[in-house]
Amino acid sequence: MDTAGRCTATAELTVTVTGYDEQPVVHPRRLTLVRSAAGRRVEHEEGAGGPPPLWDLGAVRAASGARCLVLGVLGAPGAAVAGPAEFDGAAAVGDRAVSAVEALWGTAWAGRLLLELPATGEQFARLLAEDRPGWSELAAVTVAAPGAPLHAPADRVLVNPEVYARLSDFGRQVVITHEAVHVATRAETRAWTPLWLSEGVADWTAYRDSGRTARQIAPELARDVAAGRLPAALPTDTALTAGGEGLAQAYEQAWLACDLIARRYGPQRLVALYRAVGAAAPGADREAWLDGLLRDRLGPGLAEFTRLWLAELRTLA
Repeated sequence: MDTAGRCTATAELTVTVTGYDEQPVVHPRRLTLVRSAAGRRVEHEEGAGGPPPLWDLGAVRAASGARCLVLGVLGAPGAAVAGPAEFDGAAAVGDRAVSAVEALWGTAWAGRLLLELPATGEQFARLLAEDRPGWSELAAVTVAAPGAPLHAPADRVLVNPEVYARLSDFGRQVVITHEAVHVATRAETRAWTPLWLSEGVADWTAYRDSGRTARQIAPELARDVAAGRLPAALPTDTALTAGGEGLAQAYEQAWLACDLIARRYGPQRLVALYRAVGAAAPGADREAWLDGLLRDRLGPGLAEFTRLWLAELRTLA
């Protein structure tokens, strides 16, 4: 305490968005308290670690859809996201995403979507609290609520306004539907789930019934195949990590693998495979574990499935 009667304290601010948060969101805060005639009062409040709450970044407005809630930071005129009109549009995109996901994955999840929409890319980076290369190029990412237990799955979608604003209406729908799949499958996704499967099913669901051809969905991959640059194996987790070289091609490869499963064996077999992967932890030999699951759920093992996938790749040329 100083001579003016000031002292500092740390506290945890907990917030729950009714109907969307399954547990309180925790924000550590540092408070400066000052003594006055009426007792102690808060003179200043600031974050004390972790991503800030959305309202620390500016005035927040909410837009509600039937199945989606958007919490957005009001931006200055000319910003990538300026205000209510963009928030309403994002809520409508979220509503359609929830319906598309339920059509394939069923209703055994919350059936709602919470979008956080900051006004700038810099605010997106602060909310994401990530410093890895490549995150600034993402249009959206699914994250866990701040302060959630380490085992808690991701439950909300953080939108990068500067990238999102550059997308077409169709592109925005694909991005948000992709992220909605991650929210819907969070209870069935494990650390051992191969990223080619988790990212591939999210993209496959988002493009489902879009009428787009394989070459339209996977243009970077098609160019590589036409130039004779073919992968030798399914994309690794590292290849599908933001900032990695050839990230677009890796995502397109993952989509094609899941598209192959859905067309050859049916969409429900794709869903069943995904759930089976999450339910069975691998042993020391992850490749043998995946080989066994593919044989059990689809018929072909890993080597045969990879051969079928490579044959699909060649058709892109």
